[in-house]
Amino acid sequence: MEPLKFLSDEDVKAMHEATLHIMSEVGLIWTHKSSLDILLGAGCTIKNNRVCMPRDLVEDCIAKANKRPVIRGRNGQVNELGGGNLYFHNLGGARDVFDAKTGTRRIATDQDVINATRVLDALPNCHTVTPFFTPQDVPGELMSLFMYRHSIPHTVKPLQGPGIQFAEEVKYAVEMAHVIGTPANELTLSLSPVSPLTIHDPAAAAIVEMAKAGVICANLPAPTGGATSPMTITGSLVQQSAETLALLVLAQIVNPGCGIVYCGRLGMLEPRTGLIWGGVELGMSSAATVQLGHYYGFSVNVYGFSTNAHTLDAQNAFERGLNASIPALAGADELSGIGEMEAGVMGSYAQMVLDNELVGSVMRLRKGLSADSAHLAVDIIENVMNGTRNFLGQRHTLNHLKAGEIALTKLAERNSWETWEDKLDRKQMADYAANEAERILREHQVPPLEPQQEKELDRIMAAAEKEMVRKK
Repeated sequence: MEPLKFLSDEDVKAMHEATLHIMSEVGLIWTHKSSLDILLGAGCTIKNNRVCMPRDLVEDCIAKANKRPVIRGRNGQVNELGGGNLYFHNLGGARDVFDAKTGTRRIATDQDVINATRVLDALPNCHTVTPFFTPQDVPGELMSLFMYRHSIPHTVKPLQGPGIQFAEEVKYAVEMAHVIGTPANELTLSLSPVSPLTIHDPAAAAIVEMAKAGVICANLPAPTGGATSPMTITGSLVQQSAETLALLVLAQIVNPGCGIVYCGRLGMLEPRTGLIWGGVELGMSSAATVQLGHYYGFSVNVYGFSTNAHTLDAQNAFERGLNASIPALAGADELSGIGEMEAGVMGSYAQMVLDNELVGSVMRLRKGLSADSAHLAVDIIENVMNGTRNFLGQRHTLNHLKAGEIALTKLAERNSWETWEDKLDRKQMADYAANEAERILREHQVPPLEPQQEKELDRIMAAAEKEMVRKK
């Protein structure tokens, strides 16, 4: 299928030019001394206490970056980003857990990091795992490292590193990745600048360390249109792109050719509540981010399953269906958000299972339709009309069912009213999903790490605690 476009080629070029103007003339607040020295040595200038990046430097750094990074799982599965495939991964960093059976929420713990990873490992349409929950029962300074450490043993899929804040976290994340044979250039780490156009000192220091190590940089600007960026979607996307590319410039100066994933997490302001709006505009902004990132040649990672909903209700299904389908049709390389609820504050095991099914439908949508001779099936129609008048018995039917002509579901209701009414419990889709999540946690087994690998991970965490946790 041809990618869905919300912007013309001229629009995209105009946004590129606006981004370069912002970076070269308006500049970014940047106070981290050692990284600022690196930028000034490469030709950047200071204007009105902001660092300005020359257009030719920005474009040269874009050209140098590795735009098709590869991540690999313990099972040998390889995800090559930017190669034409669409990969889905889960939300990373939810604070709360929603219990679908009781309709209540609670604060996430370290055990939830483990359990979520095991569920995601079992779901075939979750292609990459990201540490899901931010556990509140570990030292705050070590939260991101605990998320990664307790995800590693519980999935064999490609595992992305967590969102980080500090340079020290880079060193220990790279060491832990090495324990399972993941080289630095196959580890992704993400961090977020501060909108508008502010690179705080910890982020600048962390990017330097990421680049030195050769880690794939997945910069995650998350402006809010109408609050920390313009209310217009394209204006916010220009600012978002400048925030993304500014960190890219530093990384490419430090280590030309290190891997980059072009990301965007723009949300629009809900003016009646002050929260992030999860409506159709989110899907549109994700699709436009895909167009702009592809203009530069990058693989692009954007929001997919995103909603403001607090429960597994109609709003939830409505918003996440739109917000995943639109950027998928636009040609996104990675979509995030499996299991996400409440605009990323909360997640649910049942929601992960539901999203696994929804991914199947989105992938079928993205596949489109074919009008070749096998699909037009003129000979099959003719055979049936000349014979049994029954398509069910045709091998053609079985072959195309196996080939995925329709996206079959395990959770949705597909029986008649009478059959459904006769059931004693009359479960709905969310009920089946909650039961399936419980079944996975009971039965799914992940190949364990070797004992010496577990010991090495514990040693690394002990070293991180000694260096990073402030003694009270």
